[in-house]
Amino acid sequence: MSHSLAEFYRGKRVLVTGHTGFEGGWTAAWLKLMGAQVCGYGLPPATRPNFFDATILDRGMTSVFGDIRDRNSLANTFTEIQPEIVIHCAAQTTPESSLRDPVDAFSTNVMGTVHILEEARLTKSVRAVVLVSGDSCSEQGVHSSTDGKNSEVKDLLCATIASAQLVRAAFEKSFFQNGGAVVATARTAAAVGGGEWREGRIVPDLVGGIMSGKPLAVSKEQELRIWHVLEPVRAWLLLGRNLFEHGKESAGAWDFAPNDQHRIFASEFAERFSAMWSGVDAGQSSSSKPSVRRSNSEKSQAEPGWAPVLCADQALAWTVEWYRGYCSDPASTLKITQHQIERYMRVSA
Repeated sequence: MSHSLAEFYRGKRVLVTGHTGFEGGWTAAWLKLMGAQVCGYGLPPATRPNFFDATILDRGMTSVFGDIRDRNSLANTFTEIQPEIVIHCAAQTTPESSLRDPVDAFSTNVMGTVHILEEARLTKSVRAVVLVSGDSCSEQGVHSSTDGKNSEVKDLLCATIASAQLVRAAFEKSFFQNGGAVVATARTAAAVGGGEWREGRIVPDLVGGIMSGKPLAVSKEQELRIWHVLEPVRAWLLLGRNLFEHGKESAGAWDFAPNDQHRIFASEFAERFSAMWSGVDAGQSSSSKPSVRRSNSEKSQAEPGWAPVLCADQALAWTVEWYRGYCSDPASTLKITQHQIERYMRVSA
């Protein structure tokens, strides 16, 4: 497979935390396809069904069920795997879960980050650490809330994300200035794609409504950003490569997000999703090329060479394709996932 990322990651030892979740699962699946030596570390899947089981993700990789708050278990994994690159996706990411259990949200997002950075500091093989973070402090993600309170319940999640950012900056200043691992944060917007069943997300709610014959009622005023999960995954894979190859010039915090062409009202999203599910061609426009925004304007750095390549309609179509395949023949899900990754690699090369 001729692709710059495949050439770089082939044979690399990569630890992906949260591999049993949505973004972490797609990250591990892509790395496996490129020939990386992948180890996943995360809690057992939180939902049934889930991407991990649907794609038989643990086949062809090392999969460890463990909690990032359990430092001994995490330390043992670092010692055994000796990763070169760490992509940290394990986190509480929805406002609903943070509001329901704020202690768990803070301990996972803050102390989990502390544990990852500490083990990266103590493990000499680690060259690059990418901390995947949401951007819930600034804008809404792909949620299906209809009560108008989404902006209010985001406060707790926003606080955990901000605290984790402070942890990264403190570790960087205290321990990573004179060698060792290079660390960066990838702040990304919520994405759509096959295999997400998290609470409060619009896509699994829409799929459930279609399959049950009970359409989902969504707010006509709510605005969403629609881009495919492979877009942010490529962002942090590129960032991991740049950290490994260029060191400190790629460190810090980076923002990756779609531009205004990827915005859509929730009601229109639901209509287009249902139309595509029924086989109605909604059309696909050419891809847009928004720029990467650096969060720290005081320090000029090379951009990671990233921009979304799929338009909103394409992101929707790929998502519908995945779920329709899963619903009609669950055994086909692995092939659909691999096919979409390969197709994405061709258009993003």
